[in-house]
Amino acid sequence: MTTYPATAPEALRSRTHTWRPRPDATPQIQDMSGLEILQAALKGTLPAASITSTLGFRLTEVGEGTAVFEGEPGDHLLNPMGTVHGGFLATLLDSALGSAVMTRLPAGTAYTTVQLGVHMIRPVLADTPALRCEGTALHVGRTTATAEARVIGTHDGKLYAHGTTTCAILRTA
Repeated sequence: MTTYPATAPEALRSRTHTWRPRPDATPQIQDMSGLEILQAALKGTLPAASITSTLGFRLTEVGEGTAVFEGEPGDHLLNPMGTVHGGFLATLLDSALGSAVMTRLPAGTAYTTVQLGVHMIRPVLADTPALRCEGTALHVGRTTATAEARVIGTHDGKLYAHGTTTCAILRTA
């Protein structure tokens, strides 16, 4: 059995993140469309989803039927093989896909992912520069919605991953 030397204390790294908790569902928020909620998060008048600070990505653009996130890979996201864990790309895709659907939802309506299809095209390494994930809603109906998204390197324009989703539409009001 091979043993590895303990990591020297000076080689240890730490990562701290902060987030604002999600506000209570006030009448004001309940009267906002999905697009209005995401626009408020982009402006900072509503908090961003806490998963964004946890994994190190952010909402950068939002429009009718579209949502864009950008993220920075790093060695804090590595899997045992030394590449960025696929869950980072899957979460980036799920965020853009769901948010693209959300932009088309009226007030009093929510969604949840019921199917997520992810295709990894090339590895993401700890030193890979920023990645941009662009999501587009394809269909938003009364009970279901679908969307597609692509993860593109901001430095090289290459496709790193792409995915699709099916969401259930939930009437909350």
